[in-house]
Amino acid sequence: MPKMNISRSIEINAPVGQVFPKLNDLNHWKTWSPWLILEPETKVIVRDDAKYYEWEGERTGSGNMTITSEKENESLAIDLVFLKPWKSKAKVGFNLKPVGDKTKVTWTMDSSMPFFMLFMKSMMEAFIGMDYERGLKLLKDYVEDGEVHSKLEIEKSGTYSGCQYIGLKTECKIADMSDAMTKDFEKLWAFMDDKKDIIAGNPVSIYHKWKFGKGTCQYSVGVPVSSIPSSLPGDFVKGEIPAIETYSVIHTGPYEHLGNAWSMMMNLQRSKAFKAKKGIHPFEEYLNDPSSTDPLEYKTAVRFAVK
Repeated sequence: MPKMNISRSIEINAPVGQVFPKLNDLNHWKTWSPWLILEPETKVIVRDDAKYYEWEGERTGSGNMTITSEKENESLAIDLVFLKPWKSKAKVGFNLKPVGDKTKVTWTMDSSMPFFMLFMKSMMEAFIGMDYERGLKLLKDYVEDGEVHSKLEIEKSGTYSGCQYIGLKTECKIADMSDAMTKDFEKLWAFMDDKKDIIAGNPVSIYHKWKFGKGTCQYSVGVPVSSIPSSLPGDFVKGEIPAIETYSVIHTGPYEHLGNAWSMMMNLQRSKAFKAKKGIHPFEEYLNDPSSTDPLEYKTAVRFAVK
């Protein structure tokens, strides 16, 4: 069967002696798990010795994991069993390496896929890799600050009044998207500096295409305006978002955690909580001003048009 191997790392501003207990005591996983944040109602049972953990949720499915070996402050080995929505097994590992007074944490998975799913191998590795990246960021919060800085709220029946916008359209690697988007917004706000009188709503980022197997995406950043300036720079674009009914997740916290909101929306869509309307790309709406707001209080709506 096709092999699947995932490895992701992060550096945490804490010594290994503070990081390791958050991993080898499975009670802590309830706080920083990248899957449980998507469905907090999931039923979780942790064995008394904190080395066995099982879960069952409406959207997260069910399964269990067992710590099979550990070397204090150095490594963990875990057997992971998925029962629903499909059965599979994986070997999961954590390796910790001191970097001065910090710790590099590497999270790995070795598994396999049925031959009939071979065409999905690259995409599945990308999805699980992004889950690992989300989880490591949450673990970093938890170790460094004692809590995670990502809160999610579902808005089932909303509306967006629509807008015309000007902005910039970019295609880049998903790994480079944060830096690319920051540069795009800087360029956009520099252009809008003497045109604040025509700003007509919260800025947005519209996501046109995701190619997870190739690790690329295409998006536009934009600012709603009451009128389109007569002359736009050559690399600027203009567009519209129509008035729509929406299903949204409101995220509170730094933008680096927005992957949690997107993962929740995709999780809800797969579970048929809503039906997305074709032809209108999903988008982020930034509900407060990052220049005057604590990053822990950033509010962002991830919106899907619905039928």
